[in-house]
Amino acid sequence: MKQAFSESYKKLVMAILCLFFLQSYSLFAQVKGVEISHYLYPEFADGVVLMKDGRRNPTKLNYNAATEEMLFKQNERVLALAEPSLSQIDTVFLKNSKFILYKKKFMEVLQQDNLTFLVYYRCKIIPPGNPAAFGGTSQTSSVDSYSSLALDGRVYELKLPDDYDVKPYNVYYLKDGGDWKEFITMRQLKSYYKKNKKQLDAYLKANPVDFNEATEVMKLIQYMENTEH
Repeated sequence: MKQAFSESYKKLVMAILCLFFLQSYSLFAQVKGVEISHYLYPEFADGVVLMKDGRRNPTKLNYNAATEEMLFKQNERVLALAEPSLSQIDTVFLKNSKFILYKKKFMEVLQQDNLTFLVYYRCKIIPPGNPAAFGGTSQTSSVDSYSSLALDGRVYELKLPDDYDVKPYNVYYLKDGGDWKEFITMRQLKSYYKKNKKQLDAYLKANPVDFNEATEVMKLIQYMENTEH
């Protein structure tokens, strides 16, 4: 009987340990899943810079939403695509995305046929709180934060110190045969489609859209454009 009890106890302990490790792994995966960076991708990836004269330059690329630059690696140095070559660039291919220059900024092309839809990735960097009166904390502006990070080169690192808060946001540009329209908020987008308010509200009720998720906004745009026509 003692031996049987001992075996049952061992099995119980092993089951508890397995459950603990599974919960720990799940928690770690969740934390990693919500990790936010000022870079568009977690690492530099193989890409191609297509020039207007047809030349194709393969290189390691990534997009920095803090500096709003397309960066590449050259002999382990991180450099930005800048003038004089910038004005000669036609398209940048990175991962499964295509970027073009508009207003001298790199924007991802989400759609480019009967209408052109671009997304411009940006972010705010909020520094750690500074000691303030009555034991509270205050935060300097994101501009001050960017300046301090740029001075010591940390703004070009893939990961900022843990006490910095990165708040990404997107700016969208839509062109449907006429002038470019710019959207920074969902309210602006709703105003643009105010003639079809009922259809837009019905879509959002059935398909909640996160304005920072470019693919979700693109699907909404496609639906509204088909509705209007």
